Amino acid sequence: MRVKVLKPVFAETASNLVNVTSKYPETILIKKQHWVIDAKSLLGLLALSLQPDQEVDIEVQDSDSTEPLEDILNTGLFEKI
Repeated sequence: MRVKVLKPVFAETASNLVNVTSKYPETILIKKQHWVIDAKSLLGLLALSLQPDQEVDIEVQDSDSTEPLEDILNTGLFEKI
């Protein structure tokens, strides 16, 4: 799913996102240009340095469930494009 970043993803917001994604056993990936990180990795999220108006892809592997993606969108950090 392609999304647009609405708020900077740094310390507190990155920690909140890790907490949301860690509830799910599936692998959740965030892709930005040549970077591909596990959304459960705080250091990975900080390395991406996500800023407003950037576009990234979020992918849930090995699952047809939309619940993880809905929870990620409910954080208010992203909007679906």
